[in-house]
Order: sequence, then C-alpha cells, then structure tokens
Amino acid sequence: MHKKSLLAMAIFLLAGCSKKEENEAAAPAPVQVTAVKQDTIRRTVAGDGVLFARDQASVMPKIAAPVQRFLVQRGYHVKQGQLLAELEARDLTAAVAESRAQMRQAEANLRATQSAAVPESVVKAQTDVDAARQAEEAAQRILDSRRKLFEQGALARRLVDEARVTYAQAHANVLSAEEHLRALQSVGKEEQIKTAAAQLEAARSHLQSSQAQLSYAEIHSPIAGVIADRPLYAGEMATPGTPLLTVMDVSRVVARINVPQNQAGSVRIGHRALLRLPDSEAQVQGRVIVVSPATDPNATTVQVWIEVENPGERLKPGASVHALIVTEEIKAATVIPVVAILPGEEGGTAVLTVTPDKVAHRHAVQLGVREADKVQVLNGVRPGDEVVVVGGVGLDDKAKVRIVEPGAPEVPSEDEDEQHDQRKAEAKLKSK
Repeated sequence: MHKKSLLAMAIFLLAGCSKKEENEAAAPAPVQVTAVKQDTIRRTVAGDGVLFARDQASVMPKIAAPVQRFLVQRGYHVKQGQLLAELEARDLTAAVAESRAQMRQAEANLRATQSAAVPESVVKAQTDVDAARQAEEAAQRILDSRRKLFEQGALARRLVDEARVTYAQAHANVLSAEEHLRALQSVGKEEQIKTAAAQLEAARSHLQSSQAQLSYAEIHSPIAGVIADRPLYAGEMATPGTPLLTVMDVSRVVARINVPQNQAGSVRIGHRALLRLPDSEAQVQGRVIVVSPATDPNATTVQVWIEVENPGERLKPGASVHALIVTEEIKAATVIPVVAILPGEEGGTAVLTVTPDKVAHRHAVQLGVREADKVQVLNGVRPGDEVVVVGGVGLDDKAKVRIVEPGAPEVPSEDEDEQHDQRKAEAKLKSK
C-alpha cells in the first residue's frame, strides 16, 4: 500500500512538471512596441570642415619705413577706414613741400607767359614787315617816275621793265614778312602758353605723387572687423609684402565643408544647413552660399560653403565643425524608429507589427529617407500600426507576444495588457 502511494505521488509530480514546461513554452514573448507615426523627415548630406571669417584683410604697407606708433591692439574692434598705425614719414613730408613749391613756380610761369608783352621774335618780324613795306613804296615811286619819263620819250623801255621787276620783288617781300608775322603772333605765343601749362601739369602730378607717398604712412583698415594679428611692435621696420596687421570680419563665419562626390549633386545654393562643433551639442543654422564646380581629385570630395550668423562672436575661425545640409524635407511621411528594422528575405528589410490580439506579424517594408534614429517607410505598414522595437530578433511570424513598457519587470502583472490597451486607446483619442 505504501509503494502504491509513492508511485501515485511520482506520477502526479511528473504530470505537474510536464504541464509547467508546456505553459512555459507557450508563454508569450515580452516585446516593446511603438506606434507608426506621420512626421516630417529630412534628407541630409553630412560633411566635416573648418570655419573661416566672412572677410579677412592682411594689411600690408606700400612703403618701407619704421613703425612710429600703433593705435590698436589684438582683439580691438575697428571700423572701415579707421586709422590703425602710423609710419615714420619726415622725408615724405619734405618731398611734398618741395613738390608744392615747384607747382607754385609753374603756376607763376604760366601766368607770366599768358600776360607777357610781345616776344622778341614777334618784334623782329614786325620790323621786317615795316622795312619790306618801305622798300615796296620806294620801288613803286621809281616805277611811276620811269613810266612818266618813258611816256615823254626821255627814258628807254628797258629801265621801266627793270623798275617793274624791282617793285614785284619788293611786294613779294612784304607778303612774306606779313605772313611770318602772323605765324608768330598766332602760333608762337600759343605754343609758349601750352609749354607753360604742361610744366604746371607735370608739377601738379609730382605733388600728387608725393602726397600719395605720404598718405601711405597712415595705415587704415580696409574693412570693419576685429584685429586678429599684429606681429610688429612700434619702432620695427615695416616692409611691403609683409602683413602689418590682420583684420577679420567675424560677424558671420563661413564653414567650408567637404561633401562626398556622390552626394554633392543634390546640394544647391540656398539650402538650409545645421552646424555643430565637436565639443558641443548645440547646433546653429546657416545657408549654403557656394557649391564648388570642381571635385578635389585627391579626396574625391566637393567643397561647399555655408554662411552662419555669429552673434557674440562665439564661433571662432579655424574651429572644426560637422555639418548637416538639408537637401529635402518630406512632410507627413510614414516614420518608424530605426531599431524596428529587421533583416528580411533575400536581403530585404522587414518589421514586426503587433495586432490587438497580441500576435506578431512580419511585414516586408521598403525604406526611404533616414534621419538620425528614424526612417521613412514607403510601404508595408500604415500610421497607427504598432511595430516591435525591442524583442523582435528571433521572433517567429504569428507568435504570441506580451507587450511590456521600458523598464518593466520580466514577470508581467495581471492587468498589464489592460493598461497597455487603455494607453493605446487614449493615444488614439488624442490623435483624433
């Protein structure tokens, strides 16, 4: 009797263990789910680069001279045209004074030429005209006298002809002398005035050149900005071709980003961009202003310039940045978390959705744009579907599941499913 009791107890225990194993095998798998949403997603192109000043000027002297004094230090903000430094220029000041005196001398010479009496050459020409006219008159009188004597028969014709020839020569001399006088009066004085005027213009140009040389001793800022470098000190020699100061306009900065060649085709001028410094999570917005038409043959990248406002000059030229260029913005896209994507058949992708009866269903999906931790789904699921984000790996199609919340204990509470259904219903009401 005792043996029979032990046998019955053993059979009972074996049956209980078997039932427990069956229940454990049939227990739903715990998963975490999230709803498929409609959201805005952006197609982006990423790249790294360096910040540069919006504008920069290396101020170089045009003359070689010692620095007399600086009026600014590194970090000073300056305006366009502001005086920054002065060079030693006593020799140039003396040269300006000399040129000014030469110009005044040329002005006086021009005035004297314009108001001067008749030149000596003109006086001589006038004398020649008077003498020629007197000779003409004498020849005329001789000719008239011989004509009368010839008519009276007291003189031979030959003498009359000789007197006529002499008069003709005297008349020609008068015409030549008068023409020479007119040439001197109309041309000679005008040329002298032109020569004096040209001398004045040359003196004026020399003065302007000297004044320009003197102005080079004053160093002015070509742009508004901040003094970024000042390598020399007062008393040191400034030489042409060597920067005396460096001025940067950092009210805006330009990020020069290297973009992969196969992605640069979608980048256009005016596209919005987000910049982030490596040591900061903060992002600043900018706009694409330049897309290089050429590809760097060594790095096979295309350089893109992004201009960014820089209030407070927080962004420093020379800093490295990471950029995201938004080339397309898709609104009302069907979006799921990236962690919901599972390997599909034949190299495709799939997701697991959970129906209200707590059954998982595998769906092949086609993906679109991916941004950070979310991805666009083109087909396979609809907004409102619940997809598995945790616990889907290795889960069979049409398997029973148990929905748990993040951080929930492995052992489910009795009303866990009811609470999930209630939260889902509330979310749908809010969405409506």
